[in-house]
Amino acid sequence: MRKLIRSCWLLLAISSGAMADELHTLKVRADFQTAGESVREAIEGAGLVVTTVTHLNQMLVRTAGDLGKGKSPFVDAETIQFCSARLAWELVEESAMQVTFCPLSISVYSQVGVPGSVIAWRSPGRESPARIRGDDLLRELAAKARLLADQ
Repeated sequence: MRKLIRSCWLLLAISSGAMADELHTLKVRADFQTAGESVREAIEGAGLVVTTVTHLNQMLVRTAGDLGKGKSPFVDAETIQFCSARLAWELVEESAMQVTFCPLSISVYSQVGVPGSVIAWRSPGRESPARIRGDDLLRELAAKARLLADQ
């Protein structure tokens, strides 16, 4: 019986987390640098603070030889992390485990041989009021960044 209950909890955890892994992308005509600056401008323009920029492509290039990999598929790629204290509080008040959604992040990348850039993010899902606000915020920031980048 305990195994059955554990299995049910595991299935519930997996199914409720599935929506939170929804990936979104917006194609922009701008080059990588312009697209990245536009994401940072959209974040800061909303009164939020960029906390970390992770230079993913640099890591891929640096580790390719050690892992027996070829060239990176990216011209460049980075993930920009930021936080909304108000949203963080809302998320953790709903459920302590939602701390994993903080900080929020938006990635920007440009692929070798593909014109333009991509703005990408992972949704926290829409299963609760705070998650909906987090998803809406990410969508709004990405849309604003796209407008800025393609001006």
